[in-house]
Amino acid sequence: MSHLAQVESRDPEKVHDDQVEVVERKNINNEFAHALANSHYDKWSRDSWTLSYASGYDGSLMTALIAMKPFQDRFKTGDTGSKVGGIFGTFNAGCMVGGPCNSYVMDKWGRRAAQAAGALAIVVGTILTTTSHGLAQLIVGRFVLGWGSAFAQSAPAYAMEVARPQWRGRCAAIFGTNYLDSHLSWQLPLIFQCVTSVIICALVFFIPESPRFLMSVGREDEALAFLARYHGGGDVNSPIVRLQIDEMKQSFALQKMERWWDYRTLFKDHSARWRMVQGEFSPEAQLTPVIMMGIFGQFSGNGLAYYITVIFKQIGVTTVPAQLGYNILYSCTCAIGALAGALLTDTMPRRRVLVIGPAVMSALLAIFVGLNSMISKQVGADGAGALDPPLARAALAVYILFGVVISFVYTPLQSVLPVEALSTQMRGKGLAVYTFTMMSMGLINMFAGAQGLANIGYRYIIIFVVFDAFESVAWYFLGVESCGRTLEELDEIYQQAYPPGASKKFH
Repeated sequence: MSHLAQVESRDPEKVHDDQVEVVERKNINNEFAHALANSHYDKWSRDSWTLSYASGYDGSLMTALIAMKPFQDRFKTGDTGSKVGGIFGTFNAGCMVGGPCNSYVMDKWGRRAAQAAGALAIVVGTILTTTSHGLAQLIVGRFVLGWGSAFAQSAPAYAMEVARPQWRGRCAAIFGTNYLDSHLSWQLPLIFQCVTSVIICALVFFIPESPRFLMSVGREDEALAFLARYHGGGDVNSPIVRLQIDEMKQSFALQKMERWWDYRTLFKDHSARWRMVQGEFSPEAQLTPVIMMGIFGQFSGNGLAYYITVIFKQIGVTTVPAQLGYNILYSCTCAIGALAGALLTDTMPRRRVLVIGPAVMSALLAIFVGLNSMISKQVGADGAGALDPPLARAALAVYILFGVVISFVYTPLQSVLPVEALSTQMRGKGLAVYTFTMMSMGLINMFAGAQGLANIGYRYIIIFVVFDAFESVAWYFLGVESCGRTLEELDEIYQQAYPPGASKKFH
């Protein structure tokens, strides 16, 4: 039944209430537009740039290291199998444990403290992995790196909370070392991994605390001072400042901060359940923004990048220098796709990208599987046949294009969408659940990918052809449009009976 039909079938007084609510929501949009139009702020000022900093390359890093001879000489892992899956998966296990710790630090001491703790852990993890002489130390170091990386979720939360409303989405080269004939070939990339963390440790307490965190702990004057300086150009009476501070007050008046261990707030009412999982837990219930992004963002075929050298072998790229070279090409093109997606995040409707993108990804992987099938028939089971170079190049081009598309769709929105979907009260704990979900799917990727590619080869990719098509349908029916809305306005949307419909209708 359509949203309009549902309204028409209700009691007349309730219909009137809904109509009033529609008018109020339109007024919210008008107030927001009016406030932006009448607020004067220099986007090139020092205060503007203060808010514009913030995040890894773990997948490409470890893929390249596994292919290096000095790394294999020391750790003898091979390029697939349980050892490789263990090295990759331990990072995810660390993230899963670190998520609740991040939630506690974010809500107790603030977003800056969480970023500092995570950055420090990454530095410690880097030291452990870089100095490893055995597999056990390497795995422990990877766990510590994962624990610290879970705290990286506080960075997009911070960026979303401090950014001006219309900039919210925006704010959220390796391996020439292969040619070093020593263990530095794999140690240097690991050292590079912590460079940004060292910078964060040095600078994080020179940036202001999130105004929403300040409001949540009763420091309203500091929150107002932040908004006046960074959003209102120093004017405490700026319309955009007054609008945001009023919205925050109204939002926090309805919220109660729970104990750090109490996660019931994530499921306690209709709005919270829609943010985490669908409405009323009916038999036909589906997953919505936070859990959906945690699953889809990790299980769309991007986990194949951990075994990209194996994929390259299957299409005829057999030498280590060539594999690493194409790995660099893949990483660079993915970075371009991710950057383009990030720059357009504030202007592109999120739902449309999430519906069209996975459909395109499914089609590209289907083509890639088809080309692999043709290559397999040419080469033969015994590998004695001749490979057609144009066919191999076509398969390589399609796979790289897939990487660009998935990076454009999911890399920026993995940081943006979960934070937007969570209220301030839910944000720390919700991100812990999101991290746990995301890393759980990553663990499946690590172990299933290693075994699947080893046992059934390119046919393993068919799973993602089907799953990406499913994602497109799921986002169409359950995706909530959040582009162009304040975080407090999204609170209102999630209180509607059917948030996806409300987000499309009242824009």
